[in-house]
Amino acid sequence: MKPINLDEKLARFTTHWDPHVVADYNENDIMVVKFRGEFPFHKHDSSDDFFYVLEGEMVMDVEGEASRTVKAGELFVVPKGVVHRPRAEQEVKVLLIEPKGEPNSGDSDHEPAPKPRI
Repeated sequence: MKPINLDEKLARFTTHWDPHVVADYNENDIMVVKFRGEFPFHKHDSSDDFFYVLEGEMVMDVEGEASRTVKAGELFVVPKGVVHRPRAEQEVKVLLIEPKGEPNSGDSDHEPAPKPRI
């Protein structure tokens, strides 16, 4: 048990769409990620998708609905089975919580990120 400095963890990598595990919470990975551009539309059949914006601003596109802007200090949860796509014009830093082993790419053809621990 010890505090985890998210700014320090985020400073350890520069890649986008590459989540890094920083802690465990029950059977979940707590991760930080940076992204810019857009991820493919996808869904997760067995788990919700949790996003907490630490810095910057992202847009969540949800199939059949209006896009939502999510700013620093805000979180957004996509229910399981809902087709969605996160995107950002400028780099955004996000905290993610996902069940261990859940591929970040969902059902898309995008290759899942390896999720290294830092």
